[in-house]
Amino acid sequence: MKIVFMGTPEFALTALKKLAAEHEIVAVYTRAPKPAGRGNKLIKSPVHLWAEEQGLEVRTPKTLRQEEEQQKFAALKADMAVVAAYGLILPPAVLEAFPKGCVNIHGSLLPRWRGAAPIERAIEAGDEKTGITTMKMDAGLDTGDMLLKEEVAIAPGTTAGELREKMAAAGAALIVRTLREWDNLKPQKQDDALSCYAAKIEKEEALLDWRLPAVVLERKIRAFNPAPAAYFEHGGERFKVLRAAVCDESVPAGELFCRNGRLFVGCADGALEIIEIQRQGKKAMSAAELLRGYKF
Repeated sequence: MKIVFMGTPEFALTALKKLAAEHEIVAVYTRAPKPAGRGNKLIKSPVHLWAEEQGLEVRTPKTLRQEEEQQKFAALKADMAVVAAYGLILPPAVLEAFPKGCVNIHGSLLPRWRGAAPIERAIEAGDEKTGITTMKMDAGLDTGDMLLKEEVAIAPGTTAGELREKMAAAGAALIVRTLREWDNLKPQKQDDALSCYAAKIEKEEALLDWRLPAVVLERKIRAFNPAPAAYFEHGGERFKVLRAAVCDESVPAGELFCRNGRLFVGCADGALEIIEIQRQGKKAMSAAELLRGYKF
C-alpha cells in the first residue's frame, strides 16, 4: 500500500520503521522542530530525523486546517494515512482524503482511555492492563470504529516510560497486522458508556500532595516518570521523585523521615519510601546517595 505516515515521538517511530519495511511511505508528517536547551536550538522529532535519513519526504505544517495544506495532502494520492501520536487535529478534509481513510494507533484498549495521555492515566488509575487499538479515525476524539486490539499487562512498579516502550512495540506489530488483514477486518463500534477521558498531563499536576493516600501517590510517581516527573519542594529546592514504594512506616502526613540511609515521607493514609530522587540541577540518584550529601 501507499501510506502517508503521521507521527512525532519514539512511540510513533517504532511503527514507522515496521511499516516502511512492507509498504511505500509516500510522505511523513510530523510536528515542526522545537527550540530546546540553553541555546534554543531547533530540535527535530525522532520521526523527522529517521525519515530524513531514509530519504523520505518530511512535512511539518503547523496546522492542517488551511485549504492549501489539505490540497497538498490529497495530492499525495496514497491509499491511507497511518497516525500515531502526531499531535495535530485532522480536519474532515484530511480524514476523507484517501480511499481507505486514516487509521490511528491508539495507546489504550478502547474505549477505556480516550485522549492525549492514555498510558499515563492508565497507570495513575491503577489499571492492571492496557493495550493498543487500531481504529478508523473520525471527527471525534478517539471515537472511531475499532479494528484490532493487543493487550499489554501493567506490572507492579512499571513507569510510564517503561510501559510506553512495550506499547510502542505492540503498536508497531499491530498496525502491520492490521494492514495485512485489512480486507478481512470487520470494524466495531465503540461503547461510549465505557470510555474515560485521558487528559493531557499538566505540569501543575506533578506537585505531590502528601494529604493523599500513599498508594495514590505511588501510582502518580510512576505515571509521571519520566515526564513531567512528580516532585516536592524543600528548603527552596525542587526534588523530583522518580520511584517510590508504599511502606508500613508510621510517619505524620507531609513529614520527611530519614533512617539508615533511607528516606520516608508520611501521607494521609500510609507512607512512602522514596527510592530514586533528583535534586534540582543534579542527576537522578538513589535516596541513599542523596542522603550522604544532603540532610532534610
